[in-house]
Amino acid sequence: MKPTLQAGLTHTHRFTVTDDKTVPALFPESAEFVAMPRVLATGFMVGLFEWACIELLRPHLDAGEGSLGTHVDFSHVAATPPGLTVEVVATLTHVDGRSLHFAVRGHDGIDLIGEGAHRRAVVTWSRFAQRLGGKLASRP
Repeated sequence: MKPTLQAGLTHTHRFTVTDDKTVPALFPESAEFVAMPRVLATGFMVGLFEWACIELLRPHLDAGEGSLGTHVDFSHVAATPPGLTVEVVATLTHVDGRSLHFAVRGHDGIDLIGEGAHRRAVVTWSRFAQRLGGKLASRP
């Protein structure tokens, strides 16, 4: 991690909702999901919020580093149909070693669609891959 990674950093990410990010596309194997309205799925909103945090971090990580989500606590309070653009603002609120805390808000140009807290851990990809390989090797 670079010394520039400090609380107070903010990043704005925009994404136009497409049909493949709606509830029916979340789990097309599920008849219940497929029958639901074509609006941004909560699962995709969570990913969008994480994406904004990942982009915020990118210039502040060293080569070979990345981050993994470790906790989400988001509300999803308004439906967003395809065609609307969601603006996500992520703010790094606290750095505790390799544990990073964020406040995140999303707005679709009409409504606040969600907000909350997110935590990510900075990892070294080579070490992560090594641990994952060990886990796969030990499976029953």
